[in-house]
Amino acid sequence: MSIKLEHVNYIYSEGTAYEKHALKDICLEIPHGQFVGIIGHTGSGKSTLIQHFNGLIKATDGVLYYNGENIYADGYKMKELRNQVGLVFQYPEHQLFEVDVMKDVCFGPKNQGLSDEECEVRAREALQLVGLKEKYYDRSPFDLSGGQKRRAAIAGVLAMRPKVLVLDEPTAGLDPKGRDEILDQIAYLHKQSDMTVILVSHSMEDIAKYVDRIIVMNQGQVMYDDIPKRVFSHYKELERVGLAAPQVTYIMHELKEKGLAVSAEATTVEEAADEIMKALSGGKGERDK
Repeated sequence: MSIKLEHVNYIYSEGTAYEKHALKDICLEIPHGQFVGIIGHTGSGKSTLIQHFNGLIKATDGVLYYNGENIYADGYKMKELRNQVGLVFQYPEHQLFEVDVMKDVCFGPKNQGLSDEECEVRAREALQLVGLKEKYYDRSPFDLSGGQKRRAAIAGVLAMRPKVLVLDEPTAGLDPKGRDEILDQIAYLHKQSDMTVILVSHSMEDIAKYVDRIIVMNQGQVMYDDIPKRVFSHYKELERVGLAAPQVTYIMHELKEKGLAVSAEATTVEEAADEIMKALSGGKGERDK
């Protein structure tokens, strides 16, 4: 169930005075089951990129394959792609519109042709997965808090049981507890259901903690595409394009410069703590014991 882009370009308002080359010759492949993070400053092309994954935007030129099929080929059923690749927008209000939360989450499965009973089973399962309490099920989604709206929007996509879950800034504006709860649940779903997860985030700490691979977008192009340790080793280059590394990266570099025998590649608090303990105890960290 891989997603593959070959020489994808996208131009907004092509042929007008407002023309903008948003994506430039994008070539990448996301195999099934990966947890991928996409980062980039505002206007770098990351949101435009992910909207190609389920055909919401069509490339100006180039080809996108899903599971080996060209989604731009004549006769390709875009509805089937959108059943497989679920996209959660940055602003949950864009995909909440029914009179109550339960009906909203049932909307996707209903469009898939499932019975009312099966729709409700899936909706309840999805709402429980995202941690939205039952007392909110009969409320208007527009009466929910920001965090609750995000949970409802994610549940609406999960109820369709996609193979790929794409999330655009799913924790923006949430408090640390709410952010951690949602991301921990997404990580759990990734492991339990063998689902591909693609996460767009401005939080380098979140990206470092959860993802297997990072794609860095800059001016519509892929700047880096690698595992987190290698991407964040270019922290100075990232700073030049308006990004940064996790705070742990800077701390570890500073400790190393001061003579402590630690690896500067640590990107999470847990890795950093282990490196520091190893250095202080003569070479054995918690993971070596």
